[in-house]
Amino acid sequence: MPLICFVEYKVNKFKLSRDEVLHKMKNWCAYQERSQNEVRSKLYSFILQSEEADDIIAELINENFLNEERFAIAFARGKFRIKLWGRNKIKIELKKHKISDYSIAKAVYGINDEDYKATLLKVIEKKVRLTKYPNPTKKFYGLLNYCVSRGYESDLVIEQLNVILKNI
Repeated sequence: MPLICFVEYKVNKFKLSRDEVLHKMKNWCAYQERSQNEVRSKLYSFILQSEEADDIIAELINENFLNEERFAIAFARGKFRIKLWGRNKIKIELKKHKISDYSIAKAVYGINDEDYKATLLKVIEKKVRLTKYPNPTKKFYGLLNYCVSRGYESDLVIEQLNVILKNI
């Protein structure tokens, strides 16, 4: 016997006009940078057809409420500065937003190399203070795995770990 699952969707009780939806989307995009993917899914929540959604997205782009490159740069800068993510993790998350490779490259490589290395050192030093590893090999590989999972490049992490662990 097959298992039947019911999914409950939030349905608007009344249909909004195109102008009302456009006004709501302009306010929503003005509040914070959005990706086209986010805007498209929000438009579908208003029970719009794909043609109507495409028209509204085109108008938002023309009026500069929606800009993929600007979103990618803001996203990368925020995740790097606030969450201390590395370039690899930022790239993966931007791909989930269906951002073009050109915009991803521009955003990720816009991060200053000195700031990037300083942030990596900060991440490593904090992790060293918070954890106690029984032997140096486990410490090295534990820190390496942690930093790589945060999105940092393994060769850069190894280089920084060699410097830091010599001083400890």
